[in-house]
Amino acid sequence: ASADDNMLVQAIAGEKYALGYFGYAYYVENPGKLKLVAIDSGKGQVLPSEQTINDGTYKPLSRPLFIYVNKESMKRPEIKEFVKYYLAQGKELVSQVGYVKMPDSVYEEGLSRAR
Repeated sequence: ASADDNMLVQAIAGEKYALGYFGYAYYVENPGKLKLVAIDSGKGQVLPSEQTINDGTYKPLSRPLFIYVNKESMKRPEIKEFVKYYLAQGKELVSQVGYVKMPDSVYEEGLSRAR
């Protein structure tokens, strides 16, 4: 176990029978070093991909990440502007770092709540 996923990638890549759990983005960055593992929830094997993560078929090993801001903090202009920026630009930034973006409707719903 390690708090540094990059160290896990290096350790796993060097061991034939090693198994590790970390974000899909680390696989995207290291496809030649790592092998994906399919899961079977009773409906056949499913490998992780942008599609299977987004449509929920790669569960229970994938989950969405959200930010939560309390109502009092949202009254502060700098917090409100950050949240709006995060939701407006987040989907593009998420893809740039190898994470899987959520459907546009999720970002749109968040933006409408932030206004």
